[in-house]
Amino acid sequence: MLYFVTDRKVAVKDFYRTLQEAVEGGVDGIILREKDLKQPELFSMGKKVKAIVEGTDTKLIINGNLSVARDLKAQGYHMGFEKFMEEDKKTLKEFRGRIGVSVHSVKEAKIAEKNGADYLLAGHVFQTLCKKGLEPRGISWLKEIMEAGNLPVIAIGGIDPNNLGKLQSLGLHGIAVRSLIMESPEVKNTVKSLRNKWLID
Repeated sequence: MLYFVTDRKVAVKDFYRTLQEAVEGGVDGIILREKDLKQPELFSMGKKVKAIVEGTDTKLIINGNLSVARDLKAQGYHMGFEKFMEEDKKTLKEFRGRIGVSVHSVKEAKIAEKNGADYLLAGHVFQTLCKKGLEPRGISWLKEIMEAGNLPVIAIGGIDPNNLGKLQSLGLHGIAVRSLIMESPEVKNTVKSLRNKWLID
């Protein structure tokens, strides 16, 4: 599975056009992660993104705002570990979509699973500019996260065609990328190439 994490601030072309091309290229899910937007703005953006994925196999996952995810009837709601621990678990259970949590340690992975997460986003695995100055956690760490429980794990952080092969045999549920797609002048081709390499190699 290939997930696309958005960041409109680094898009090299129109934001919605980028998303449209990503869907056409075959991304399995769009994690709408625009953390600076207030609820009305995020809802408005989410509505437009929902229209883009409507009738396709691409799932819409809202990051960081459960109300927006619920109001849009998104297929998923994603959040950081700290926010996950603050959320009312009863309210989370009532959400009719998948619950995803970003984790950075085995301890967090275990706690997230125990408290009702459906999948984990684990990173950052490789060196990435959006985590400048922070050492990547690496493959061994990723394996530890996967072995910590039974939840599907999605790897994130610095993933590109050159290091993708290192993840192929791990049994991951999928990979998530941000900059590689967001900053691509040829989004559709980038997604197709990445997806084909992930599925075939």
